[in-house]
Amino acid sequence: MTAERTTTAPTDAPPTPLDPAAPDPFGWLEEVEGEAALAWVRERNDHAHATVGAAPGFGATQAAVREVLDSDDRIPDVSRIGDHLYNFWRDAAHERGLWRRTTPDSYRTDAPDWETVLDLDALAEAEGESWVWHGASLLRPTPGQLAAGEPWRRALVDLSPGGSDADVTREFDLVAKRFVPAADGGFERDTARADGRTGAKGGLAWVDEDTVYVFTDFGPGTTTPSGYPRIARLWRRGTPLEDAALVYEGTDEDMYISARRSRTPGFERDVVSRSIAFYRSETYLVEAVGTPDQRLVRVEVPESAEVGFHREWLLVELRDDWTVPSDGAGPERSYAAGSLLAAPADAFLAGSRDLTVLFAPTGSTSLVGAAWTRHHLVVNVLDDVKNAVHVLTPPADAAPGVPWTRSELPLGGGLLTVGVRAVDAVDSDDVWVTTTGYLTPSTLALTTVAGPGAEPAEPEVLKSAPAFFDAAGMVADQHFATSEDGTRVPYFVVGRADLVRPADPAAGGTAPTLLYGYGGFEIPLLPGYSGTVGRAWLADGGVYVVANIRGGGEYGPAWHQAALKEHRHRAYEDFAAVARDLVSRGITTPAHLGAQGGSNGGLLAGNMLTRYPDLFGAVVVQVPLLDMKRYSHLLAGASWMAEYGDPDTDDWEFVRTFSPYHLFDAGRAYPPVLFTTSTKDDRVHPGHARKLAALMLAAGADVTSYENVEGGHGGAANNAQAAHMAALAWTFLRERLA
Repeated sequence: MTAERTTTAPTDAPPTPLDPAAPDPFGWLEEVEGEAALAWVRERNDHAHATVGAAPGFGATQAAVREVLDSDDRIPDVSRIGDHLYNFWRDAAHERGLWRRTTPDSYRTDAPDWETVLDLDALAEAEGESWVWHGASLLRPTPGQLAAGEPWRRALVDLSPGGSDADVTREFDLVAKRFVPAADGGFERDTARADGRTGAKGGLAWVDEDTVYVFTDFGPGTTTPSGYPRIARLWRRGTPLEDAALVYEGTDEDMYISARRSRTPGFERDVVSRSIAFYRSETYLVEAVGTPDQRLVRVEVPESAEVGFHREWLLVELRDDWTVPSDGAGPERSYAAGSLLAAPADAFLAGSRDLTVLFAPTGSTSLVGAAWTRHHLVVNVLDDVKNAVHVLTPPADAAPGVPWTRSELPLGGGLLTVGVRAVDAVDSDDVWVTTTGYLTPSTLALTTVAGPGAEPAEPEVLKSAPAFFDAAGMVADQHFATSEDGTRVPYFVVGRADLVRPADPAAGGTAPTLLYGYGGFEIPLLPGYSGTVGRAWLADGGVYVVANIRGGGEYGPAWHQAALKEHRHRAYEDFAAVARDLVSRGITTPAHLGAQGGSNGGLLAGNMLTRYPDLFGAVVVQVPLLDMKRYSHLLAGASWMAEYGDPDTDDWEFVRTFSPYHLFDAGRAYPPVLFTTSTKDDRVHPGHARKLAALMLAAGADVTSYENVEGGHGGAANNAQAAHMAALAWTFLRERLA
């Protein structure tokens, strides 16, 4: 196919919009639901169905993916709420999903007895709205209520129309299994937006059974440039929303304001979070909230740090180095970026700066997570992108500077990812443990965290996912590529052993290979089982590769910061280095190598398309950012300027170097590309994908594009849509790379 690509621009091709002052020839595609824009979308969707959708194997791939997504053998992910385990579940019979519950004993059986709490399909039909589940928060009864045998009763349920980030919140009665009408005093956040849509970005958070924090769109001037809430209020049951007491108001340039109450008995705290920008925030404790004597006390840590409270303790996770001045009782001290620090909360707020280092990164290690139980802190560490789990136990007297004790939690091993979360951090030391790998189906286990000197309990395996594909003869390996500046970049390769480990690398391989990446926002990509990848790609002789490029969180904040703003090119150089390494190892060739990414990874894939077209035989670009001159003016884009820079300033000089819409050259040859997005995506504007697709089509490039009408930033609102979108991508790759 390479020889057939156009190498010169058609005479009627429009100019590439390299000049930001020139009119954008496809700016009209930014009108999300404009008549002309949607007509263009329908035309491109018809083309996708007539080509990729009509290709041999499309229907079988879609059915295979749908079977995985709808399988009753999947592990129901659960949360312990009182005497029940709650789960949200979608399958073939319940496309929108069921919120349901069972007992712990029943869950242990092969066929748990599930009780439906809320049926979203029935609700959507009754209300004529395409509701998508966004989650629920439950109000923990007081110790007195629990002692009296009162059940968990009150919940706040978030529902999105069509899957957008903008949503509504309604109070729900868990005993009666019904919404509490606003007319009966139920809390309801149901903002009617200026564009006629329902919902807003924001939420409600429980304070007590008659009070919530509300942070949402209260009208003109009450949201940030990214469309997130700028104001938090205290709303009492039975009072008008407009009478809710002001708790905190951010500035016109902030990113997100929220408030919550920590209800741990004896350690109740009201907390306001002010997100100034990505990676910059302030945390305040609110005293005498909602009264004339209300006072905010800032937790004095760097703006780039994250803070958290648990009982007596304050945790501080650093993104930058921090030099702490002497508090008069000790010397000045410095702590490295990526460290996790602890201090007694009351002592720190009173001025003490005697901090205990719980974790300090090394050249190969980073903190990937920390989860409190009642008495312990479980710390999850990556060492060259492989998990290790430790247990830290604080001193009983919560005195400043007293060391914590450490013990091990022997979980996982090899190329397996281990996730640990508390069952009930208020009253229990039990934890849920999930284990997964590229070729190892997931398991869910329950274990009790033990302190120093105690023998770790053997995890009780509660559920094991089935193998959705035959992995016999397949292997998962980890390699390292060398990027342009000499940095070692890890990546994982999965597939048949004869393809992944060729006997003669010099002979060159031709295995259809998909290289996936993200590289942003300090998010690591870790090994995990995917029945979809296995069925649609690996079982068909494909090789799957995941690149741990800079910009992600595989090596902590430094790995992320190495690809910020003017250094963004390093993420793309890393990905290109992995592509070349796959060829040098004899696994594949450029004609058989595909690239794929979504969201920030869609920007990555767009840069692979426009900066490194000779390295790939096909590219899949999903819910992407692509027009980096306009991104900060589209939907939530302004909130990402800490990641990419501000294109309305001198930053444009470096931002333009990774703006695929402006890098496209009508006279250059490009590999076939598939763009996918969603009309309901109100996080990354669908105009990004629309505009580059239109620009490339006008230049005669091989372009397929598909836009789902629902789904939000996830691209799909139900399993049927997800299977359809996945089948388009896998079929496109198979057709172009095999």
